Amino acid sequence: MTGLDLEKLARRTPPAADASARAAALAVAMQAFDDAEKNADAPQGSTAGGRQTSIFNRIWSPIMNRRFLAGSALATLLVVPVAGLVTYEMVRNGTVPLTTETEIAAKPVGQDERARKAEAKKAKAEAPVTVETEVDGKIAADTAQETTTLAAEPAPLAESRDEEMAEAMPESLAVGGAATMPALKRTVTQSSAAADSIAMPMPEENRERFASADPNPMKSVANDPVSTFSADVDTASYSYMRRELLGGSLPEPESVRVEELVNYFPYDWKGPETAEKPFNATVTVMPTPWNKDTELLHIGIKGFETVATEQPSANLVFLIDVSGSMDEDDKLPLLKSAFRLLVGKLKETDTVSIVTYAGDAGVVLEPTAARDRQKILDAIDTLQPGGSTAGAEGIEAAYKLAEKAFKKDGVNRVMLATDGDFNVGPASDEDLKRIIKERRKSGIFLSVLGFGRGNYNDGMMQTLAQNGNGTAAYIDTLAEAQKTLVEEAGSSLFPIAKDVKFQIEFNPERVAEYRLIGYETRILNREDFNNDKVDAGDIGSGHRVTAIYEVTPKGSPAVLNDPLRYGKADAATAQAAGTGELAFLKMRWKKPDGDKSELVTMPVTDANAVADVNAASADIRFSVAVAAFGQKLKGVSALQDYAYGSILGLAEAAKGNDPFGYRAEFVKLVQLAQGLSGGK
Repeated sequence: MTGLDLEKLARRTPPAADASARAAALAVAMQAFDDAEKNADAPQGSTAGGRQTSIFNRIWSPIMNRRFLAGSALATLLVVPVAGLVTYEMVRNGTVPLTTETEIAAKPVGQDERARKAEAKKAKAEAPVTVETEVDGKIAADTAQETTTLAAEPAPLAESRDEEMAEAMPESLAVGGAATMPALKRTVTQSSAAADSIAMPMPEENRERFASADPNPMKSVANDPVSTFSADVDTASYSYMRRELLGGSLPEPESVRVEELVNYFPYDWKGPETAEKPFNATVTVMPTPWNKDTELLHIGIKGFETVATEQPSANLVFLIDVSGSMDEDDKLPLLKSAFRLLVGKLKETDTVSIVTYAGDAGVVLEPTAARDRQKILDAIDTLQPGGSTAGAEGIEAAYKLAEKAFKKDGVNRVMLATDGDFNVGPASDEDLKRIIKERRKSGIFLSVLGFGRGNYNDGMMQTLAQNGNGTAAYIDTLAEAQKTLVEEAGSSLFPIAKDVKFQIEFNPERVAEYRLIGYETRILNREDFNNDKVDAGDIGSGHRVTAIYEVTPKGSPAVLNDPLRYGKADAATAQAAGTGELAFLKMRWKKPDGDKSELVTMPVTDANAVADVNAASADIRFSVAVAAFGQKLKGVSALQDYAYGSILGLAEAAKGNDPFGYRAEFVKLVQLAQGLSGGK
C-alpha cells in the first residue's frame, strides 16, 4: 500500500458500526474467556521447583494484569463516554463552534503515520474487551516493542494535545474523521482572532504622500555665489501641520515646508504704489536668534492690492472629487460647506460651473451666473460620494467648461477640490503635469484645495498647482475655508504677476556661506532666471512672499568651508566691497497675460542691517520665529540646540497686531509641539 493509498483512506469516513457484527464478536470473545477458565488448572511447563524470578512473576503478574489493567480498562470505558458527553454539550451550547465548512488544504506533517495509528486504535476499540493471563507475556512484549519504536522514531511535528483531544472525541461528533480536530482548531482560532480584532483594531494604512526634499545645505559663496528660486505663496503645509498637532502628534518631517509656514501669515510689508510695478521688496539684515555667529537676510515681498470693485469678472469651474474616498466628514461635507462660502463672496457678473468625477466625469452645473446663487447652492447640495477616481478625465471636462464660458478680460480658473487620490486614468505626476501645462497656455489656470487625511496626496496636488499657475491650500476646518476662500479670495483668485523668480548674488568679500531656509521644491538653476520658458510661481492681489537666508559673514567662527588657496576677487567684487554691499537682489515676473518678463534689482547693503534682534519689526521677528519652528519640526541640524521655549518666547514677544487670531493660534501650536517632543 502506497502513501497515496493511505492518504485516500485517511480522508474517507469510517463505516458505521454493525450491531450484528458487534454481537458476533462479543460471543466469540466470551467463548474464548470460558475456554481460558477451563484450562486454568492444566499443568504447564516443568514440574521442577521454580526460580526466584518465576515465583515473583506468579505473584506479581496476576495482581497487575488482572486488577490494574482491568481497572484501567474500566476507567477508560467510563471516561471516554463522559468526555464525549461534555464535548457534545459544549458544541450544542455554542461554547466551542464546530464547523464543517473548513476543509484541509494540505495534509499536516506526519499525517500518514497518524492515520495508520488511528485505524489501529479504532480496530482495538471495536474488539471485545478481555482479561487473560495467557497473554501477559505477549502484552509485555508488544509494549516493549512499541516503546522501542517510539524512542527510535521522532514524533511527528504536528502531533500535540489537539490529537489527544481528537482521539477522546466520540464518533457521534466526528465530521470527516481525522479532519475534525484541525477544523475545530481553525474555527476556535478564527473566533479568537476575530475577538482580538474587535478589542484591538488594526491601524488604518497611511497612504499620504508629500512633495518635499532635504533641507537646503550651507553653500560656500566662493564656489556658488548665486541662489535662484521660484516664488511660493501656497499654505497647505501649515494647515496640515496644525491638524497633526491638534490631533496629538508631531507632523512627519517630510510634510513640513518651511516657506509655506512662514507665508501663511499676513505681514505688513510695504507694497508698491501702482500696478505698473506689481510688488515691492523690503530687505532686512539681522542677527540670527539660534546662532550668534551668523546673520539672517530677510526679504519681504508685497504684491499690489487691487480694489474689489475693480477686480475683473471671474469664470470659475468647481472640479469636485466625489469618489468613494471622499466619504468622510472632513472631506466632501466640509468641501461643500467651503464652496458655499465662496459662492457668497462672488460678484453677480461671475460665472460658476460644477464638474464631478468618480469613475466617470459628469457635469452637475452648466456655466451659471453668480447672481443665481440658489441654483448653484442646490447643485452643491446634491453631491454624493461613490466610485473610484477618474481625476484626469475630470480635469479634461472642467477645462472644456472653462473654455465654454471663457472671459477674455477676466479670470478663468479651475478649482480642483480633492484628497488627491487619482487612481484611475493617467495617474502619474508626469502625465497630469503634461495635461495641465497644455491647458494653461490658453489662459485657464488651476488651483487645488486638499481635504482629509489618510489618503492625502500632497505631491500630486503640488504638481498640479505649480504647473497650472495656481495655488495649493489644505482645508482642515471651516475656519480655514473662510480664510482661504473669503478673506484672501482676492490673492487666491486674481493674479497680478506670473512666473515670479528671485535671484540673489552674495558678495564673497562680505559673506562666506549662505543657506536658503525652505523653498527646497522651488529651487531653480542659475540660467533659469533669464529663461522666460521656465515656469515659476504666481503672485495674486495683495499676496505676501517672505524669503529668509542664513548667512555666515566672512571671518566668522561659524564658517564651515576652508577658503580657496587660489581664489582671487575680481575688480567688480572689490568695487562692491567698497560700497558696503552684502548681496544683490534680482526679481523677474510676467504680467498675467504676458509672455515677456520684466526685471527689478536692488542692492543689499549695511543700511539694511539692524544691530539687534529686537530692533527688527514685530512682523520680521514673528516670521523668523515661524521659520525657526518649521525648521525644528523638519529636523534641521542648525536648530538642534534651539529649544521650543526660545521659539515660543520670540513669537509671543512679536505677536503684534493680530485681528484674526492667527498668531495666537501659532503660539498654542508651539506649546503643543513642545509638550509632544518632551520639552526639547
